[in-house]
Amino acid sequence: MRTDIFARLDREPEPPKIETPRMSRHRIALFGGTLAFYLAIVIAVLVSSWLVTLDWKVMLFRPYQQWPGIHAFLDYYVVLGQRGPTAVMVACWLGWRSWRQHTLRPLLTLGASLLLLNVTVGAVKIGLGRLGPHYATQIGSAELFAGGDIFPSGHTANAVVTWGILAYLAATPRARRYLSAMSALVSLGVGLTTVYLGTHWLSDVVLGWAAGLLILLGLPWVEPLITRAENWIFAAREWLSARGRTAAPEPVIPRPVPAAPVATGAAAQGPAREPAGTGGPTAVATATGSRPRAHTAPPAHPGHPARPERPPIAPAGSRRPPHADRTPRGGTAPARPVAGG
Repeated sequence: MRTDIFARLDREPEPPKIETPRMSRHRIALFGGTLAFYLAIVIAVLVSSWLVTLDWKVMLFRPYQQWPGIHAFLDYYVVLGQRGPTAVMVACWLGWRSWRQHTLRPLLTLGASLLLLNVTVGAVKIGLGRLGPHYATQIGSAELFAGGDIFPSGHTANAVVTWGILAYLAATPRARRYLSAMSALVSLGVGLTTVYLGTHWLSDVVLGWAAGLLILLGLPWVEPLITRAENWIFAAREWLSARGRTAAPEPVIPRPVPAAPVATGAAAQGPAREPAGTGGPTAVATATGSRPRAHTAPPAHPGHPARPERPPIAPAGSRRPPHADRTPRGGTAPARPVAGG
């Protein structure tokens, strides 16, 4: 009887299936508003508006010098926005859910969201080429098209998507609300931590929040592709399993062959010879086509040659010695002398 954790989990009721969010009107309105906000931030940085001036004020304030006591803690806290560690942690949890619910949708959704994040955020980073605060060359400048890659903030966008995907895949509305609040706080803290450490401008963080939110809001449009990918993976697995069963037939186990008995004594020397002309059992059985008689001579003693079987010879006459007064049966008795006469 299995007593491990997997046996106990198999006996538990299966959790509810993950509901696929739909692109409702409310969601479309949020997506449109977030996209407009995203474009407004990009334009404000391009024209070096008041937002760029605010970036410089925050950078020259040097928050890491104002509150040095929290510097060590925030060095670790910012890891919650790095793509590698966060992706591994969330993938472990979603992999557990995929195994429990017999579906690949959680893992495929995480992979699709990270792929969209890398493509969209990476393209804007390379296209605008903004330098970070530590590498700025001119006060008041937006530092665009200078070979940098910090606009928008990758840490902030990754925190929004990686932790927000847990709320997106929540099984109940209550869990979705709690996870949404948690992911918002984590991503907000990660973004402000990068500003504190001086690795990002404030506008980088704001654009990173918008970029991550656009990925989460637009995921329902990718759901049909995720479903097709899941069906294709399961079909490929079934095909490979069927091919493996056909290519590798079951091995045929040979049956054991009984070993021949080892002959000893007279049997090892071959059958005993019979004299010619004798009507032994073997000759009678061969001539008549019938089986030999059941009564045969006893086996020879080991170490002594086998005696040939001889048929019994009937005696020609009686073995009794002749008697003078006896008359053989069937004969004529001799005449007795007559007394007195």
